[in-house]
Amino acid sequence: MLADRYDAFLFDLDGVLYRGAEATPGAPAVLARLRAAGKGLAFVTNNSSRTPEDVADHLSSLGVVATPDEVETSSLVTATLLSERGVTTAFVVGETGLTTALGEHGIETIHGEPDRADVVVVGWDRSADYAKLRTASLLVQRGAPLVATNADASFPGPDGRWPGAGALLAVIETTTGVSAEVIGKPNAPIFLAALERAGGGRPLVIGDRLDTDIAGAAALGWDSLLVLTGISTSDEAAVATQRPTHVGEDLVVLFDDA
Repeated sequence: MLADRYDAFLFDLDGVLYRGAEATPGAPAVLARLRAAGKGLAFVTNNSSRTPEDVADHLSSLGVVATPDEVETSSLVTATLLSERGVTTAFVVGETGLTTALGEHGIETIHGEPDRADVVVVGWDRSADYAKLRTASLLVQRGAPLVATNADASFPGPDGRWPGAGALLAVIETTTGVSAEVIGKPNAPIFLAALERAGGGRPLVIGDRLDTDIAGAAALGWDSLLVLTGISTSDEAAVATQRPTHVGEDLVVLFDDA
């Protein structure tokens, strides 16, 4: 079985473990079997708006057992890296998941129209307005480094695509001419942090997007599984520059004897 080949399973969320308010086919049972087999698990998301507790609660409500310490978000890894660099103040375009993670790492979120900040951090922010984007742009022009939790152009809303963190980031980059340092998928920091959460060993990255999950795994030389319950299709995978190691209709493929 495919699951026997790996020690750690790094799961994307939306499109992999659930779609909207429903778990994907077999997801709760597959996770339970992996746990019973002693496999390491981590839940990895570029969504910077939610805390690990929020993510774990949502998964548990769908029958997918999860704990906060198994969750790696783009906010968490961003806060960790900035803290290691000695950052103490940040102007934030983002929601509670990001500001909470920064605060837990000793980084103060500055509000209003400050003259200076150690860094400008951009994540997904459904309340972002012109004033906030203007202030962020001015701070970057005054020398503040520009860091993004992720560069996802869109967010899969229930009625179509909504502007994602990358869309907000594009406003600031276009205004200032400065390119951000992006921490989340497909970049390495979030994958490395997730593997540590899962206990190490040989990892399998499981996702539904070629441009984030699969590309990120390929860049690290890790194996990946593309499940067809989300965004990318098997036809797209067949012609992709960075192809998945495995493709399955859903997560049940992990325990397929074929």
